[in-house]
Amino acid sequence: MKTNIATIPGEFIREELEERGWTQRDLAYILGWSDPEVNMILSGKRNISPTLAKELGNAFDVPAELFVNLQRAYDLSQAKEPDSGIAKRARIQSVYPVREMIKRGWIQDTDPGMLDAQMARFFMVKNLSEVPHLRYAAKKPGDYKEEIAPKQLTWLFRVFQIAGVLNVPPYSEEELRKFLSTLRYLMVDPDDIRQVPGMLKECGVRFVVVEFLPGAKIDGVCFWLDEKSPVIGMSLWRDRIDNFWFTLHHEIEHVLRKHSVLRPIIDEELSGGLDDTLPEEERIANHAAADRCVPIKLLDDFLLRKQPFVSERDVLAFAKVHQIHPGIVVGQIHARTKDFRFLSRYLVKIRDIVIPNANVDGWGNMYPVEL
Repeated sequence: MKTNIATIPGEFIREELEERGWTQRDLAYILGWSDPEVNMILSGKRNISPTLAKELGNAFDVPAELFVNLQRAYDLSQAKEPDSGIAKRARIQSVYPVREMIKRGWIQDTDPGMLDAQMARFFMVKNLSEVPHLRYAAKKPGDYKEEIAPKQLTWLFRVFQIAGVLNVPPYSEEELRKFLSTLRYLMVDPDDIRQVPGMLKECGVRFVVVEFLPGAKIDGVCFWLDEKSPVIGMSLWRDRIDNFWFTLHHEIEHVLRKHSVLRPIIDEELSGGLDDTLPEEERIANHAAADRCVPIKLLDDFLLRKQPFVSERDVLAFAKVHQIHPGIVVGQIHARTKDFRFLSRYLVKIRDIVIPNANVDGWGNMYPVEL
């Protein structure tokens, strides 16, 4: 049998009729059709449906799939060439969260050529092939990643863009350490969190909040624009008072120890615990953050005395005596015991307190940055 996928299926049927010594009228008789009906198939004026393919298969004693494939191949050969931009958009979207970036106004929804240029400009390179695959420490327990995931990289660059246009005083380590000594007094009433962005600015720390990207479970990031310009970024994806304070203290420790001078450190899914399997700089930052949230020795002594039956009354009394919001205490107890249901109602939301007082991009607001 001869086949030519660039021609109508009727051509194949004509060749088959010739090989068998049949006429169109013979085929009409076999199929139980009229001569004009057969002619429509042979001339390509009627497509071969699955039902017809089975009938022709029976007539010529071949698989029905042959006629289905002939029709499909012909239809495909006649189809218009697709928009060349489809492949380019698919290539970019398969790596980067393009639709989310358009939705947030980080880039414009334009033709594929301009999209490529916009993406390169967003990542501050000449073309997308030059996007840096930064090394960073991922803080998922037991996990140490060597390359930053594209969604996390995209989020990081947005923090970088915003931090770069902020006007803040010169960084002072002395002022930041003084700020730490006053933070304890802000950890009782959630409303006092509104003071944090302004106080960090006075220390010369650029504090940026960028809404988390779906699937990029980032708590925070620390990096330096230059040796005098530290940046702390937060996503607030876990909208809880305990996570806010632990992440903030964690990133401040990175700044004080200059862990992130050479490379950004992205912290994902910070547990608030003291995991010995993490890199040293993370163990140091975790220990400092836990101790500043709830002094480790005090919490150890408390749990030693009260476990295995720690009551709500015990926790509230402990928080009151040590001037800490109960939610922060509960968060540290969760990190130690892994019982995440215990008094979880005290993990109050703080996002709406932070957003009006910080440099924020997301949740319906776009920070004005010229790319």
